[in-house]
Amino acid sequence: MHTSGHAADDVRAPGLRLSPFRGVRYVPERVGSLAAVTSPPYDVVVRPDGLHHLESADPHNIVRLILPQAMTAGTRHRKAAVTLDRWLADGILAPDPEPALYVYEQRGDGLLQRGVIGALELSSPAEGIVLPHEDVMPHIVEDRAALMRTTAANLEPLLLTYRGDGDGAGAVIDRTVEREPLLSTTTEDGFHHRLWAVTNPADLAAVAAELGRHQALIADGHHRWATYLRLREEHTAPGPWNHGLVLLIDTARYPLRVRAIHRLLNRLPVADALAALGDAFRVTRVDGPLPAAQEALAEAAAEGNAFLLAGDGAFHLLDRPDPALLARTVRTDRPEAWRTLDATVLHSTLLDHVWHIPEDSPEDIGYIHDTRAAVEQAERRGGTAVLMHPVKEEVVRDLARQGVTMPRKSTSFGPKPATGLVLRSLALD
Repeated sequence: MHTSGHAADDVRAPGLRLSPFRGVRYVPERVGSLAAVTSPPYDVVVRPDGLHHLESADPHNIVRLILPQAMTAGTRHRKAAVTLDRWLADGILAPDPEPALYVYEQRGDGLLQRGVIGALELSSPAEGIVLPHEDVMPHIVEDRAALMRTTAANLEPLLLTYRGDGDGAGAVIDRTVEREPLLSTTTEDGFHHRLWAVTNPADLAAVAAELGRHQALIADGHHRWATYLRLREEHTAPGPWNHGLVLLIDTARYPLRVRAIHRLLNRLPVADALAALGDAFRVTRVDGPLPAAQEALAEAAAEGNAFLLAGDGAFHLLDRPDPALLARTVRTDRPEAWRTLDATVLHSTLLDHVWHIPEDSPEDIGYIHDTRAAVEQAERRGGTAVLMHPVKEEVVRDLARQGVTMPRKSTSFGPKPATGLVLRSLALD
């Protein structure tokens, strides 16, 4: 499975430009363990359960920087900046001695993934160098921008993919992983993480030469990429704000998995959701347990749009939507591949037209990666979990190359990089 297109032949120069930077990393002797201070990306942490769990894992867990807790947004962001400064002053975090690119390896759940972390020169979507495939929510971009602006740091790398064509970066990675790593740790999800610094000028040149021929697809991190671009606009002079921290994966060598992101409708009980449907969809009660219900969803999704509702102790399969309803509610100025996406039908038809739920309201709708957590939270809150089936990767790629963005939170590529292994302080660039 490949997650970026083959458009390297016609991509306009200069392509991807990845620069070394002085990574900021935890000092192992100053923390309980590296595993105890790492976190999933900020939007994967399931609040509040996951947040409290991570905060209690170690007093220096990175979640205190990426998801600081306080009464107001401004106070949260200042708290993160003060915490970052204190950890640097106290030697909890320390910058590496010289700029480097970092080879990063994840191994677990039958997967091996290796890529390169660096500071990527920013580019607009119109330049065709970095391709987004999802829309973003303005309030999240605003929050991430305020946090990044206040801390003057890139706290976690975005996940970008490209299709390699030679021995440049791949050969450097293969040589590098034969050496002793800077760090090695196993997180509680069972994934093993290793990190190496690449400082040799010939190796850096080989990576730059290959990446310069390619474009990349944003696999994970659309809101943070939009944040990078917004902050670049605020800092017009050349400098560190022209770059952003990314992990680049060559999916010709290391294919990613694509999973769905589920919706949690906090204020809509399942009974009300079903009652409002009328004849919009066929509704079938599906017996559990959850894996069996997911199999039923997969079978229905192979034939057309399908969703699984949960939250009342049962599972309800929605499929075979009314074609006339889709014709009235889904915009017609997009490609057929976009019009038939489950996420398009969910947002245009169900959320907007049937349930009247504002998708920009965090109080009304949440986005959860873990299927079981979505069901459990819906049951606990008396809401509705809308379980989604993953989008085919080639659909994501083809729409991105056409410049067509999918509805927000349509896909979850993985495995995602662990947060907290290497940070970028803009003050050091």
